[in-house]
Amino acid sequence: MNEQIPAANDVHMIVVAEDEEAIRVIVCQALTDAGFIVVEAGHADEAAILLRAHAPAVHALFTDIHMPGSMDGLALAHMSRCNWPWIALLIASGQARPPMHELPEGSRFLPKPYHPDHVVDHLREMLAA
Repeated sequence: MNEQIPAANDVHMIVVAEDEEAIRVIVCQALTDAGFIVVEAGHADEAAILLRAHAPAVHALFTDIHMPGSMDGLALAHMSRCNWPWIALLIASGQARPPMHELPEGSRFLPKPYHPDHVVDHLREMLAA
């Protein structure tokens, strides 16, 4: 778990919640290569702890929906929207295709499989808005 705090206001911190380690590593590397500071979580409960600890510095959350633990990624995204409305939300899944009304307001859905560059592009667009 990488828990760096951004040193400058123009650096964006992204929390990545993905239980599939291979996917998490690839996505986190793409985001790091794109200049983001990345904080990794292997499940939604771990991501919730990281969000509570670092929310003022977090700019975006990228989460898979289906993960082990007491909540899934969709519940994590809703919790994030309620508690920290400034955090951009990008939600992915290879199994679920939630209807738009089930997603937190202002979030985006990215179906799996996706290319890591698509994650980077979506987050750049969302953070520039």
